[in-house]
Amino acid sequence: MSGLKIIVLAKQVPDTRNVGKDAMKADGTVNRGALPAIFNPEDLNALEQALRIKDRVAGSTVTVLTMGPGRAAEVIREGLYRGADNGYLLTDRAFAGSDTLATSYAISKAIEKTGPYDIIVAGRQAIDGDTAQVGPQVAEKLNLPQITYTEEVLEISKKKIKIRRRLERGVEEVSGKLPCVITVNASAPECRPRHAKQTMKFKHAKTVTELQAANEDYITLFENKPYLQIEELSVKDVGADVELLGLSGSPTKVKGIENVVLEAKESRKVENTDAGIEEMIKELIENHTIG
Repeated sequence: MSGLKIIVLAKQVPDTRNVGKDAMKADGTVNRGALPAIFNPEDLNALEQALRIKDRVAGSTVTVLTMGPGRAAEVIREGLYRGADNGYLLTDRAFAGSDTLATSYAISKAIEKTGPYDIIVAGRQAIDGDTAQVGPQVAEKLNLPQITYTEEVLEISKKKIKIRRRLERGVEEVSGKLPCVITVNASAPECRPRHAKQTMKFKHAKTVTELQAANEDYITLFENKPYLQIEELSVKDVGADVELLGLSGSPTKVKGIENVVLEAKESRKVENTDAGIEEMIKELIENHTIG
């Protein structure tokens, strides 16, 4: 079997474990500059599944596609360090403020632009939204079959894939035709660590914008080592309709964001006797905590 072309959808997200008072802007968008940026956890699970397919099927390639500001190129470099072959940064001011509908539209246009593919792999959801909508919406826009909640790719050929899914009430095995979109659970295997040789090879990989900002001779660098170029794609490059992007193309808005900390306000000591336990159970039933 010839190699498969695999696209991994990855996202750089704010670390929601450190939400503060400045985490949200007045227009209802997340203030990403106020929070540390990390590789979305379940997208790392998705990357691992893609790399496992690459290991299994000789000649396969893994491309990381991410949408965001210039600093999101770090997600692509992280993917390259772990075994991906190349990447695209979908970046433009017109994308700012996009909800899942606008985001999936932009990503689907980028996928159409970047050429043929066999499998599109994405994390189940991003920790900054928890909607689990982008992967399925991309599948719908590209008119592709989709398999969600993937835990492991069991079998794969040029035309068919078999997957184990982890659901709330159990596990099931599902088969589907290629090309398709799969989304991956956090219960899937963790992503492998950085590979030393890959890290040394791609440590200077940058977008044109990054190299220009660093005042480096990027033309010579790209001519000598073209694999170091992380290609940037704008709205114009992918042929997207500006009205369907950003805030204008986003029917949903963030109303509020807060960090919830659960605290015990009061406590009671129960005697370690049958009578003490019986009294506690009776009280819990009476106040409808249980029963």
